[in-house]
This record gives sequence, C-alpha cells and structure tokens, in this order.
Amino acid sequence: MTKVLIATEKPFAAAAVEGIKKILKEAGFETLLLEKYTDQTDLVKAVEDADALIIRSDKASRQVIEAGKNLKIIVRAGAGYDNIDLAAATEKGIVAMNTPGQNSNAVAELTLGMLVFMARANFKGGSGTELKGKKLGIHAYGNVGKNVARIAKGFDMEVYAFDPFVSKETIEKDGVKVFETIDELYNTCQYISLNIPATEKTKKSINFELLSKMPNDATVINTARKEVIDEEELKKFFVARPDFKYISDIAPDCHSELLQFENRYYSTPKKQGAETSEANINAGLAAANQIVKFIKTGDKTFQVNK
Repeated sequence: MTKVLIATEKPFAAAAVEGIKKILKEAGFETLLLEKYTDQTDLVKAVEDADALIIRSDKASRQVIEAGKNLKIIVRAGAGYDNIDLAAATEKGIVAMNTPGQNSNAVAELTLGMLVFMARANFKGGSGTELKGKKLGIHAYGNVGKNVARIAKGFDMEVYAFDPFVSKETIEKDGVKVFETIDELYNTCQYISLNIPATEKTKKSINFELLSKMPNDATVINTARKEVIDEEELKKFFVARPDFKYISDIAPDCHSELLQFENRYYSTPKKQGAETSEANINAGLAAANQIVKFIKTGDKTFQVNK
C-alpha cells in the first residue's frame, strides 16, 4: 500500500487534514502524520517508510530525501519550493512539486493589507496617504501578482508589471500596463510588490542600485522571500533615503538592526501569506490530489525539478 506522510511542523487546519486523509483513503493509500515536531531527526525517521511526502514550510533536506528509501514524490503545499533540495531529489529520481495558485489570493490580500498599513502611518494616528491614483508596480506577474493587480485596481490604483516570462498580451488583458525592463518599473512606481521566487538569479537582486531608482516616498512590500533582498544594501538604503519604507512577510536576518527605522520598517513575526483557512485547505487538498494522480497515472504537471 502506498504510504503518504504529511509532515508539518506548523500543522494544516483540521479540515485540511481530514480532507487529505479522505482523498488518500479513496485512492487506497495510507496516511502517516507528523505534526508539531521540534527536531529534524523526527522527520528523517518518519520519512523512512513513506512513498510520498507532503510538507508546508518544512525542510525536505538532502538528509530527509536520502532517508526516504521509498520516496517517489514530494509536494510542497504552497507556491514556493526553495525548502526542497531539488538537486538531491533529482539525483534520487524523486519528483518534486508545488501547488501553484492555491495560496495566491491569500497572499495578495495580505499584500494590500500591508500596503494600507504602511500608507496609513502604521495605524498609529499620524497623517497617512491614500492609494487612489498611486502607481503600483508588480515585480513578477504570476498567480499572486495577478491577484494583487485585481485587488489594487479596486483601490483605483494605476497598476504596472514586469515579468519577462509572461507575455505582454496576457498581462494587458487584465488592464495592467507592461514594462519591458525592470528599471522602468522601479523608476515609475511609488509602490512595488515583490512576488519573485528565490532563485540563483533573483537572490539579492533587490539592491541599493535598483531601489535608488524609485520615486520619493517609495514603499516596497515583500510577500515573496527574504532572500531576494540584499540585506546589507537594504540597511544602507534606509540611511540614504529617509523617505523609504519597507514591509516584509518574513523578518530579514537584519530585523533587529532595522527596528531603529520606526514607522518605516515592519515585518510579520512569522510568514503569514498563506495563513488563511481557505488557502490552508486548498493547498493541502491540491497536494493530495497531485500525489494520487502521479502515483496512479504518472501525471507530472506541477513538477519543479524537471
């Protein structure tokens, strides 16, 4: 019998777990459950007999992958998949997947919530600014970026995007203006929503030079990954540009050093983008369905280590 391990240090909602179990049971699979573990060795031990693995922000490290002697597939319930050692998975012939789009509305709503928070002086009673008519740049127009655009247009913002991997026609159909270069996006937009993944090309790509191109009273909202920010240059930019604001969905390593920039910097204590009951359930069920399709039919639609 195919054994599927759900390994979540931060557990799925109860409804999601029950839904996953139901999907797997109907497929004739056995569910193994590891929740709220505190040591990586617990995951290493639990994965030994698993044929498939579902994780959230948990680390599918080389050690975990090598311990999974029967592993055939790992699914990250969410969009990002930098917590999976793709090289190790590929070496062992294990398919790695994500569940794109399942969390996108939740992350987009948080993005606009963060934007309002910064524009309204952190809700501390000071005078803020309205978003109507302001220019918002979306850096990467994937599932999250598309939803950010939809919501921002409801605020009557001018929405722009840069994404070399999405056609101009696709973006323009949503009423979003397209820039051909990243410099144009940052030169034009007072607000930037970062939606790029953390890859070898994007890590530390948001640097002093790029931020310097932004207009006065600029704000960057990062609901993607902290690794895309060059943190040393971010600290320097805060000093160089007293008008600049930055809000992140995960605390950068230099968090304590940035706290001195009161009202200009804020970070959630833990990543909150996908923390809605709807996103939690959607991603979990999608992960289970993808495993069933892969095991039964070989479907690799959402494979990320091709």
